[in-house]
Amino acid sequence: MKEKDSELSENLEDYLEVILDLERTKKVARGKEIAQRLNIQPGSVTGALKTLDSKGLIHWERYGYVTLTEKGLCIAENISNRHSILKGFLIDILQIDETTADATACRMEHAVDETTMARLVQFIEYLGECPQAGANCTQAFKTYREAMAAKS
Repeated sequence: MKEKDSELSENLEDYLEVILDLERTKKVARGKEIAQRLNIQPGSVTGALKTLDSKGLIHWERYGYVTLTEKGLCIAENISNRHSILKGFLIDILQIDETTADATACRMEHAVDETTMARLVQFIEYLGECPQAGANCTQAFKTYREAMAAKS
């Protein structure tokens, strides 16, 4: 799926992710809500929605509701899944605070390729299953970080 996603700019991927979230919570999205979520002016949304509509990724009429097409839903779910995995890795494994992890995952989700994402998922699964890793590994990393900070 990432190959198809690469046809989209990071900005358009963010739109799809926001529309997906709004559909999940409110059944449909509106331009004003999209603008609020992306922290942009409502008038700025129209151009992106036109582009997404022309690519067959959303159903939209000016001043109307926005919903994802089947193709748009597939891409949006892929983007959202990458974001969730990356954010979880940053918080649970690297012990980054949630706000920073969320912002960083948002930037990373656009750049990570399928192979790297699959390998990261395998690594996370390995940490959960390996008797020499898991919680012991993350706790050891926390202890290591604290020791390094004390030396600074």
